[in-house]
Amino acid sequence: MKENIKVLIYLSVFFLLSTPAIAQKMGNVIGTVEDMDTHERLIGVSISVNGTSFATLTDSTGTFRLNVPVGTYTINASSVGYQKFTQYNIEVSSGNDRIMHFELQPEAAQLEGVTITVNRSASATATDMITPMSVQKLTSQEIKSNPGGNFDVSKVVQTLPGVGLSNGVGERNDIIIRGGAPNENVYYLDGIEIPVLNHFQTQGSSGGAQGILNVSFIEDLKLTTSAFDSRYSDALSSTFVINQRNGNPDRLSGNIRASMTETALTLEGPLSPKTTFLSSVRKSYLGMLFKMVDLPIRPDFYDFQYKVNHKFNDKTTLTAIGIGAIDKFGFAPTKESTPEHTYILRSTPYVNQWTYTMGFNLNRKIENGYMNFTLSRNMFNTTLDKFEDENKIEQNRTLLIESDEVENKFRFDYNKFVNGWKFSAGLDAQYVGYNGDVFNKVSAEVKDEDGNVVAPERTIQFNSKIDFFKYGLFAHASKRFLDDRLLLSGGIRTDMNSMTETGNDPLKTLSPRLSASYRLSDQWNLNASAGTYFKAPIYTALGYKDEAGNFMNKDMDYTRSTHYVLGTEFLPKNSLRFTLEGFYKRYSDYPVSETTGISLANQGTQYGSVGSERILSIGIGETYGIEAFMQQKMTKNLFYLLSYSYVVSKFSGVDGVLAPSSWDNRHLFSATLGYKMKNDWDLGLKYRFAGGNPYTPYDLAASQQNYLLLGQGIPDASLLNQNRLSNFNQLDFRVDKKFNFKKTSLGIYLDVQNLLMQKNETNPNFTFKRNEDNTGFVTTNGQPITADGSNAIPVILYNKTGHPLPSLGVIFEF
Repeated sequence: MKENIKVLIYLSVFFLLSTPAIAQKMGNVIGTVEDMDTHERLIGVSISVNGTSFATLTDSTGTFRLNVPVGTYTINASSVGYQKFTQYNIEVSSGNDRIMHFELQPEAAQLEGVTITVNRSASATATDMITPMSVQKLTSQEIKSNPGGNFDVSKVVQTLPGVGLSNGVGERNDIIIRGGAPNENVYYLDGIEIPVLNHFQTQGSSGGAQGILNVSFIEDLKLTTSAFDSRYSDALSSTFVINQRNGNPDRLSGNIRASMTETALTLEGPLSPKTTFLSSVRKSYLGMLFKMVDLPIRPDFYDFQYKVNHKFNDKTTLTAIGIGAIDKFGFAPTKESTPEHTYILRSTPYVNQWTYTMGFNLNRKIENGYMNFTLSRNMFNTTLDKFEDENKIEQNRTLLIESDEVENKFRFDYNKFVNGWKFSAGLDAQYVGYNGDVFNKVSAEVKDEDGNVVAPERTIQFNSKIDFFKYGLFAHASKRFLDDRLLLSGGIRTDMNSMTETGNDPLKTLSPRLSASYRLSDQWNLNASAGTYFKAPIYTALGYKDEAGNFMNKDMDYTRSTHYVLGTEFLPKNSLRFTLEGFYKRYSDYPVSETTGISLANQGTQYGSVGSERILSIGIGETYGIEAFMQQKMTKNLFYLLSYSYVVSKFSGVDGVLAPSSWDNRHLFSATLGYKMKNDWDLGLKYRFAGGNPYTPYDLAASQQNYLLLGQGIPDASLLNQNRLSNFNQLDFRVDKKFNFKKTSLGIYLDVQNLLMQKNETNPNFTFKRNEDNTGFVTTNGQPITADGSNAIPVILYNKTGHPLPSLGVIFEF
């Protein structure tokens, strides 16, 4: 690992001090243009590059090609009868060809055959005819250049309005949207649902430590936080619709990215005149890095991704995608033994996981519309293993979970455009399988002073296998009225399943939604929406059995959330956008633990499993707040994003009393700045602030009795989330330098998270006092520690960490 870092440093110094040849280098831009509504390729669309004389027209296949000097450009697409569309910050290099895609929105208002053109561009706003509000878009270049993002989509999304933290330091990718849980979000990649988007995912709760997606594949990402398209099921807080670009149709090309933490290889090119491919593989060596900095955890992973696009003819296209990951999370002794390191070894399980999603989408164009047929399969396998201490001795095992989650999915949607109306309708069906082998010691045996057993050891152990169907129907319609000023969009869906007691009742999950957008002027929009949404129970809960082998959670209901949103959007110019939104979300039938009486929204996230216990669908909740957002797309040399959110998040347990959730941050602020200098230098800064997460203090008596068994303390449910961590602050920095050669290019980057070494607080830990050399516990009587910890000395470890995390890397394009 040290040798790898030395090589990277030597390469960086060499290239930074060297000067490339003076001859002007050229790069290629290859793109396609479609009608946004019908997906028909558009012929004769004008493609122009701002500030230059370079321009062209799309050919008979809707394709264009440009050969321009290397650099960063703003590129426009315009055609009679369509709104002009502009894409910013288009980086053209001499290595990879830049692959682009434009979708042009038809002008809606026409009079006597003459199109009335509204003086605004679709590029400044992220809305469309399905979701006229609560939408943010990120392009691939914005994701790549985000400081501290390190090419991780999930980390970049955390800078958008309404996105909170799930723990004190923001190390995990548990995406919290408007005060909702991480598993309230759904992710779609080219129309195919991806249940697992991160490495080291918490089973039943989503999230994870590191994103899986390769940013080289991504064309753009659309985050919708309300007014969801009715075609998407199980969304309570957000939908992520991620579009991947197609592979290079002209030649074999690719890139190699190598850094201090990982190496990734991407290849793309034509397989035939009608077929292109994209593929990648990535290997991390985080474990080696953590060994260097003497941390006890050893995470390592692989991931894989591909996309194949085949065009049968002008009407029919087949797309095949795949994504997978292998994760291993282990531990090792450190050179310096500390109580903090010992706590990690005792409290965190060993994690072994693998996951994949494979799918096919057949798109068939029809008159004034199109149809999609989607077939996919995904699987998530996880093994969690934990012991009473850092020694892996079988009789000291406290946790072993081995499980598989399998989903086989089909979806059909029909989309038609008639007299200004946009209609979509369809159905989806899933065949689900879940296998779970669970062993979990919950509490230790408790004896009185005379050695009598007061409370026996409590252990959960069962083997579960379930399979059932999930299915749903949906319809949506939208239209512009009043000379294109008013957009109305409404939909309805229902979801059912064959597992739960009331799962086949379509009326229980009937979820209507309605949104409206009114254009007050060419620059101002007023938006509003209301809708009800449902999420099916998680598989870890449905598969839970009691000691007699009975499924205990078949009476669970779908979790319900109703959203009300009001906002405005101001577009002073094509590249600048302001939004202000207020929201209120009301939850019912939220899952609550019968054992603790606590809502799952108040238990936080962790490396492990959530839901393998008796769950009651009796919780309620509410989240509300305001969001302000400002986005300047890159023009000339500068782009920036500013976001402020005030979010309150509260949920109840069995007592029905609303208490702050584990992600009730209240204040969220982020600022991102990018500046493009001469000679292909790019600089970036990102600052994030978040109010402290709530946490529950420990029940000292119960924690002392069970610490040796569990390796961690037990929270005091009567003091639920009454304490708060200190505020979170972090400044990230990034610098990039690009070198263009004749047919290749080399990029060097330095990405530093927490540049100012800000100390941020995480939840405190309960442990026992250890002796000076950290080889054992100190006891009150000098005798060996008892099983119930009665002669131990309880200690609370208050944690504040703040190390800069630099990542120095190179990207070679060919």
